[in-house]
Amino acid sequence: MLPIGSTIPPFSTTNQDGTTVTSQDLAGKWSVIYFYPKDETPGCTVQACSFRDNAEAIQKLGVQVFGVSKDSSRSHKKFISNHKLSFDLLADTDHSVAEAFGVWAEKSMFGKKYFGMDRSTYIISPQLTVAATFEKVNPLNHRAVVAAELARLTA
Repeated sequence: MLPIGSTIPPFSTTNQDGTTVTSQDLAGKWSVIYFYPKDETPGCTVQACSFRDNAEAIQKLGVQVFGVSKDSSRSHKKFISNHKLSFDLLADTDHSVAEAFGVWAEKSMFGKKYFGMDRSTYIISPQLTVAATFEKVNPLNHRAVVAAELARLTA
């Protein structure tokens, strides 16, 4: 993961509508970027819905939220529709954004090694620096942890 205080890497990708989103789009506002493995999986759905359910409190703080996975814009659009998500999901099909943020990692399941997305979150300052990081997050309580840190940082 990127260290706290470091400038975020430049990136350019598309959201669920095919609109280009770049690192510069985060400038001037607090942002949450959370990386998750896959649309429509149980843990990822819980995590996304927890951000959705806390959207009003996050928006009152002036914070924008972006979810990132290796799924396509089309998959993201369906995921948003199915769960009435209120924030952008970014398609990282070549995992270049995840690699730049240090969350594309070797994993192991049933003795088989593969690469995949670590479930991790960054809080990004309006100056595009890393203000907080969360590794190996638990989707069940992650929203509360992020909300508390956002409240502290934006106070």
